[in-house]
Amino acid sequence: MSGVLDPQLKRALAERFRYYNELGIYDFYRRDTTEASAIRDAVIQPEQREEMTSKTQAAIYAPIVPEEGLGEVAKPESPLTDPARALRLIREDLGDCTRCRLSKQGRKQIVFGVGNPKAELMFIGEAPGADEDQQGEPFVGRAGQLLNNMIKAMGLRREDVYIANIIKCRPPGNRTPERDECETCSPFLMRQIAVIKPKAIVALGAVAAKTLLAINAPMSEFRGRWFDFRGTKLAVTYHPAFLLRDPRQKKETWKDLQMVMKELGLAIPAKGVH
Repeated sequence: MSGVLDPQLKRALAERFRYYNELGIYDFYRRDTTEASAIRDAVIQPEQREEMTSKTQAAIYAPIVPEEGLGEVAKPESPLTDPARALRLIREDLGDCTRCRLSKQGRKQIVFGVGNPKAELMFIGEAPGADEDQQGEPFVGRAGQLLNNMIKAMGLRREDVYIANIIKCRPPGNRTPERDECETCSPFLMRQIAVIKPKAIVALGAVAAKTLLAINAPMSEFRGRWFDFRGTKLAVTYHPAFLLRDPRQKKETWKDLQMVMKELGLAIPAKGVH
């Protein structure tokens, strides 16, 4: 498209691009005129089209891609951005988040994520607990100590991996996150994953698995296999908090971790998770 966009069209497109950004969609491609026309009919409301000048209406049926002037809705972290800086940009965009009810239900602070911005392995849990809410870092309580042991058993250090949760605020009473809370918060997690580009993801527990994979299934159907998650391999194992309640499942968890280690080319020691 040549020339300057009509201000009304520009605002409408900016709102639509912002909406897609919130869903984790940042890449847009040029389409043929027929398809572009259908898209614009969805973007521009009927009452808006009636108010537009003939010149503007003619302009909106030419193929477009986001251009200079829509920079305010561009993806904040580009492929060329250093991962550590990109994660900081995502954290800044998250701000003191009030996008869902959890911001008003007693959370002390946002628990963003921690670890190596270039990690090959990423662990994703459910939600922060009391200790995490207090310290602002995921998995620092008793469950976190067990996760550290799991990571150590794999021959890695906590600082070698990246750790995050589906949602970034503690639910009151450590209740299970509601679906709308997960849907509101998960786009930021998707951006974290896109920046880190891990070779493998381990979903810790059923809530993380169901949210990431959009599959409602028991743990028995999740475990012991690989899933494709946006081009990244994803495995599911028990949440460390569950293992604290039922230590017998540590042997099963070790089997899951060995599968991940094999995929990452890590040596498998005889000693398991304790």
